[in-house]
Order: sequence, then structure tokens, then C-alpha cells
Amino acid sequence: MEITENKLYSDISEEYVLREPEVEDGSEIWHLIRDTGVLDLNSSYSYLMMCKFFRDTCVVAESDDGEIVGFVSAFRPPTRPDVIFVWQVAVAESERGKGLGLTLLKDLLSREQLKDVRYLEATVTPSNIPSQSLFRKLAREMDTECKVQECFSEEVFPGDEHEPEMTFRIGPFRKHHLS
Repeated sequence: MEITENKLYSDISEEYVLREPEVEDGSEIWHLIRDTGVLDLNSSYSYLMMCKFFRDTCVVAESDDGEIVGFVSAFRPPTRPDVIFVWQVAVAESERGKGLGLTLLKDLLSREQLKDVRYLEATVTPSNIPSQSLFRKLAREMDTECKVQECFSEEVFPGDEHEPEMTFRIGPFRKHHLS
């Protein structure tokens, strides 16, 4: 494991080991997501799949004692190779307010295999103000736009009540945005 270094983020990156997830992290990631109390908890299998098949588009943050305290899951939509879609950003309660979510996103965007990404997209519910703030701050720090539009209306969700999901589209990123 190595600590990712990048000019984009402050000394916070020195407090954590930022790395691609391993399959063995799946259980701890599932618990992290569950413990946020805010994110939709998916099956443990889905997190194992992210760790195995989408590890190059996911980021884990480990504290100095080896505990997973942050996780970003993302993927590249097959028909839109210039987009990285962020599925979930999770930060342990003990680490909130320190800028870890932003650091995880910047680490993801700094990866060599994502150098041709021009847009980051994510869906956020109207009541999730912290996530909205995170993505707007990312756009400001990347000196680019953040456009918001409805992705999924509440009517398309089965059974239980679910808020609409709004797409936050950040970009375009300049070719030199991570150098």
C-alpha cells in the first residue's frame, strides 16, 4: 500500500492511506456504509463486486490504525468513457468535517487510468445537504461547472418512499486539471 500524493489536496492526505480496495475490505466497507445512517445500504455482495471488479475506480481511506474510515465507489458508464459516476461517498462519523470526502474524490480523479475523464457525475437526494455541498465544493476547487438535474423521480422507486435522485454533473475538467 502507498499513500497517494497529489498537489490537489492538503495535508489531510498524509493522515490516511488512500488506496484501491481489496476483496477482503468488502465486509468493513459494508459496515462503514451501514454506519453512516444516510446512504442506501446495498448487499454485501455488491461491495465485494466493487472491490473485485471496479477497484480501479474506487478509493479506500485507512486511518493510521488500519481501520477503513472512508470509501468512494465509482464506475465508468460503458457508453460514456469520459465520465466517472460516483455511486457512494462514505466517511466514518469520527472523520467527518476534515475534508476526507473531498480528498477521496480528488484522489480518484488523479489516477492515471482516469486521465481522459472530463466529467464526474453522482446522484444525490434533495435532503442530503452534506453531499450536495461536497460536490459543489469539488466543482469550485476544480474551477469548473456543477449542473444539477433530476435523474430519478420518486415515482420510479418501488415500494418504500424514496426521494428523487438529482444528478450532479461536474466538469468539464481541463486536460491539465490534475497536474
